[in-house]
Amino acid sequence: MGYREVDMWEILEVLRRAGRGESTTTIKQATGRSRKTVRRYVRIATKLGWVCGKQEPTEELAGAVQQRLRPVAADASPGAAETLLLPHQERIRAWLKSPGGERGLQLTKVHQLLVRAGVVVPYSSLHRFAVKHCGFADRRRLTVRRAPCEPGEVAEVDFGRLGLVWDPLTERRRVLHALIVTLGYSRHMYVHVTFSQKLRDLIEGLEDTWSFFGGVPSRVVVDNLKAAVVKADRYEPLFQRTFEEYAHYRGFVIDPAVARHPTGKPIVERAVPYVRENFFRGETWRDHWHVQGQAVVWCLETAGTRIHGTTRKKPLAVFENVEKHALRALDKERFDVPSWGPCKVHGDHHVSFRKAIYSVPTCWVGHEVWVRADSKLVRVYAQGQLVKTHPVQEPGGRSTDYDDYPKDKSAYALRDPRRLIRVAQEHGPHLERFMEQLLEGDFPWAKLRQGQKLLRLCDKYGDKRVDQACRRALAFELVSVRRVESIIRQHLDATSHPRSPRTHASVVPLRFTRDAHSFIHPKPEGEDRD
Repeated sequence: MGYREVDMWEILEVLRRAGRGESTTTIKQATGRSRKTVRRYVRIATKLGWVCGKQEPTEELAGAVQQRLRPVAADASPGAAETLLLPHQERIRAWLKSPGGERGLQLTKVHQLLVRAGVVVPYSSLHRFAVKHCGFADRRRLTVRRAPCEPGEVAEVDFGRLGLVWDPLTERRRVLHALIVTLGYSRHMYVHVTFSQKLRDLIEGLEDTWSFFGGVPSRVVVDNLKAAVVKADRYEPLFQRTFEEYAHYRGFVIDPAVARHPTGKPIVERAVPYVRENFFRGETWRDHWHVQGQAVVWCLETAGTRIHGTTRKKPLAVFENVEKHALRALDKERFDVPSWGPCKVHGDHHVSFRKAIYSVPTCWVGHEVWVRADSKLVRVYAQGQLVKTHPVQEPGGRSTDYDDYPKDKSAYALRDPRRLIRVAQEHGPHLERFMEQLLEGDFPWAKLRQGQKLLRLCDKYGDKRVDQACRRALAFELVSVRRVESIIRQHLDATSHPRSPRTHASVVPLRFTRDAHSFIHPKPEGEDRD
């Protein structure tokens, strides 16, 4: 006769009746236990220290009696299946653990090979034999349920492959992916479709998700996407700079799942095949815009109104009634996704970023800086400090701040005649007038180098001497920088000079070697005057 497991409550009921003084026959009629069984229960309980009639039996006492009633293990001699498998033990071990570090065969394949060899045993028996004798690891693991999260606490994010969809931009069929975001409390989800899994696609999908939910959760569990996590680590992961900036902008904490560990985000992990099989497969799609529009409808009308297998509630109803109000408000405008990159400042005071060039102050020439560009501004950082800001330029464009150049070179770089005149004014009034006359005309840029040379003369000879030389040159209408330098070298700037003809007109008498009457000739007689 086989052993029947006795329930602890049955034993406790028998002991309670016996403690109240009921007879063995009465207990037999009330519980259905035989008199022999009743006496055995009382005998074992007495050996465990229980005093019948004086102590109230407890659940612990009944459990101890139950353990004493379990039969002792029988002889551990091998069964029929184990007897058949023992001669093939080494061969089974070799199949399961291939030499050289290679991956061994699956146990199902080993079962097939044994059947071909004439060893026919049930698969369950083979599994028990492999675990007992061949060191086969039983992959069944004990699991525990995580504590339920609070409303608005967490959202899990994952990418999943949907299938091929026509792309009108490239005019070919491309693989379409789904960015799936599932809230941990209500199980309400949003699906964003994209052809790639780059950083911009990830952030754009999350922005659409928060707009769909009407708020942001406190924590976002992401897979170890290259777009979000630079270095996957269980304890100290390294996040992508732009994604970390985005998380700070929206106010959520990044919680990366353990690499190659799908149970780190089980809620969204099970949603990936659900979206693919229930929503995408079996439908006819025009393009990815068509898929996106229908995905929103499906999230609201199908996924949101189903009875969830775990919560046994409708996700959309739980979201609307409880979780929506617990999300962080969208109090900022849509995130402008920037691009970061290291650049070296070239000798021309510029860096090249996204096929455009931007100027940087002279002190950073030759250094490596970090450039951040969004849709409006380009920011240049050096040693963690913001050193320059420019408006974004189209590819091939240039943004130059001439104040970044050295003062002695900015004037020529600007090619601005008025700037040279303003600088000349600081060195003297005559030098200013000389510069104005030098740069007047339709093409003043042709004489910018002469103007710069004139200013360099001030560094060489001093403002006073150059100003006096310009005064003398203007008096003789010599608008030439070379002549001004010649006047300085010949020390003519210190001698007296006539007034400028432009200010005071003077009459210079004509002088000839001969007398003026010598040029009057008499006219011959008879000559026609006409």
